[in-house]
Amino acid sequence: MKPQDNIREKTTAWIFGYGSLVWKPGFAYKKSKIGYITGYKRRFWHGDDFYRGNKDKPGRVATLVEDQEACTWGVAYEVTDSQVDESLQYLNTREVVLGGYRTEMVEFIPKEQGQAPLLALVYIATSDNPIYLGPASDKEIAAQIAACRGSTGHNSEYLVRLAEFMRLYCPEVEDEHLFSIEAALLNIFSDCGGIKPLDQTPLLMAGT
Repeated sequence: MKPQDNIREKTTAWIFGYGSLVWKPGFAYKKSKIGYITGYKRRFWHGDDFYRGNKDKPGRVATLVEDQEACTWGVAYEVTDSQVDESLQYLNTREVVLGGYRTEMVEFIPKEQGQAPLLALVYIATSDNPIYLGPASDKEIAAQIAACRGSTGHNSEYLVRLAEFMRLYCPEVEDEHLFSIEAALLNIFSDCGGIKPLDQTPLLMAGT
């Protein structure tokens, strides 16, 4: 049985986001917590041919790669009662059907001291996925992101929003992979006259 099926009948569940879910969950939730999971590193190695790219020019979005020495920061959302099934249905379309992700259960550790770890559902895309792009240099990834746009907007927004979240809510964390790609992307845009302001409203984490 898949992890999402195990929690579907529960009255309370937690969902961990580490990519666009940190700033655009898209589903109703009771509360959220900033924190991290261990054993995984975030990498822009997955392709996106719908939301942030297309079939001809797939964008680059985040996935998790196993690494016992690493940790990945993000947001865990608590969903309760009818929110459990509603959020899983929404995320199945967004992450599994259109994104090519699968689910796992992970231990989430809240940033706030004194709070116990909790189990959370997470979506991960692996190398056996048809649109998985794999490793590339920071400059190559940035160049691809700079050139791609999908149904929900420019690929660069995805990257910049994620970096903005990390600086705002996890200022003590140095995410070298993320920030190096961001720096390479900003260099590309500076050569083209600068990056345009994002269309979205500022980040606002409710219930944290």
